Amino acid sequence: MTSAPLPTLMVVPTGIGCAIGGYAGDALPSARLLAAASGCLITHPNVMNGAALYWRDPRMHYVEGYSLDRFAAAEWVLRPVRRQRIGLLLDVGIEPELAQRQIQVAEGCSATLGLEIGPVVQTDQPLEVQLELGASGASSGRIAAPGTLLRAGERLKQAGATAIAVVARFPEDPDSEALAAYRQGSGVDALAGAEAVISHLLVRHLQLPCAHAPALAPLPLDPALDPRAAGEELGYTFLACVLVGLSCAPDLLPAAQAQPGDLLAQQLGAVVAPQGALGGEAVLACLERGVPLISVANPSLLAVDQAALGLECGVLQASSYSEAAGLLLALREGLAPAALTRPVSPLQRLP
Repeated sequence: MTSAPLPTLMVVPTGIGCAIGGYAGDALPSARLLAAASGCLITHPNVMNGAALYWRDPRMHYVEGYSLDRFAAAEWVLRPVRRQRIGLLLDVGIEPELAQRQIQVAEGCSATLGLEIGPVVQTDQPLEVQLELGASGASSGRIAAPGTLLRAGERLKQAGATAIAVVARFPEDPDSEALAAYRQGSGVDALAGAEAVISHLLVRHLQLPCAHAPALAPLPLDPALDPRAAGEELGYTFLACVLVGLSCAPDLLPAAQAQPGDLLAQQLGAVVAPQGALGGEAVLACLERGVPLISVANPSLLAVDQAALGLECGVLQASSYSEAAGLLLALREGLAPAALTRPVSPLQRLP
């Protein structure tokens, strides 16, 4: 007999250089394993976006980071849908040829994958994305013209779009040491922090599923390219994975509008996060409600671990995502994880 799904939240924070999840889509194998173990995995684009590569699985729910936080805090619910109508929002600052490449990718996804895409809207002025690094070395960023982004998003929503894919022109320095290090397997994704700012703004304003793909010129061939970076260099755009993810992303609704069949924070059976990145809003909200936390050894720039948060209980340690999948199976089957390790502790006796 197959056990009922155990809704599980998988979080790999953006732009902090995680060994698994620090590149475009390199956490997908781990996510697929956790989805198989739990039967229902809720995760964010940073985990599922693989640039030109992607993977669809009905057990995996594609939920942007801001909405994932709202869901974990029990403020929003997720309503699974068969498909979304994806509006395409283009930064007017993208050069015409590069913008046409984005449109061709969308048309290709429509013709080849059967996705419902359109209409297309350009911002009324360039977004002017700026990239930054925080004190920890994590990537961040800002946009000079947030109003134009929100106005374009409103136009798409009024035109009937139920999800929004955004493509913004990002600054680039193909000769930078940071980019060379990233392509060869070290450092952080310098774009990720600014991408999160863009999607957070739109989701907070429109309460629609949104995700972002950067517009960049293709890079010259690098024979020393790290395999984790290879998916980002297969074509002219990063848009295909965003369109696939958004095509069946769940609707976002206030908790007061919950209906049978919606996914609720109260149904979460576990949250899986990197060992040193436990300070995010979603993880803390789950801990407050007593949701079991599986802390996975996945090195990054951060060191916000169990000890730093003063957590004495409620945390299961996993040395890998394979071990985390085993713990999820134990929780799904109703097994006490402590029974799987040795020595077995004696029962506590009350005086």
